[in-house]
Amino acid sequence: MKSYKFKINGTNYSVDINGVEDGKIDLQLNGTPYEVEVDKEIKQTKTPKLVRSVVVPSTDSAPQVAKTNKDGAASAVKSPLPGTVLDVFVKEGDSVKVGQKLVLLEAMKMENQIDSDLEGVVKEVKIRKGDSVLEGDVFLTIGE
Repeated sequence: MKSYKFKINGTNYSVDINGVEDGKIDLQLNGTPYEVEVDKEIKQTKTPKLVRSVVVPSTDSAPQVAKTNKDGAASAVKSPLPGTVLDVFVKEGDSVKVGQKLVLLEAMKMENQIDSDLEGVVKEVKIRKGDSVLEGDVFLTIGE
């Protein structure tokens, strides 16, 4: 039910619309029920329903943004997005486990922690604190 207030020539009117069907409007004017016929078609407005499919983001969608790249014995840990290296938590020769913090990257004024997704030994560290990196740049390599 929709309610409206009108003021016509200084007189206040309260209109409650109870329903609209087949060119007829069922309403109450100041408490008195009326059925009003309309000479043109009344279209009901429908609010569209937004339906989105479930999307699961993945950093492994393209080779340049894959978090790790296995090439033989060593795997390269890459930057998922451009930014500035705030800290490097490992050095060459360190053993790393799955989930261990490797690099802290600032991107779009947010700190992003890059964790290891494999076990092994850090073979080479290619970045330093303060370095600017692009998407897909290699941070370090992890081997066996």
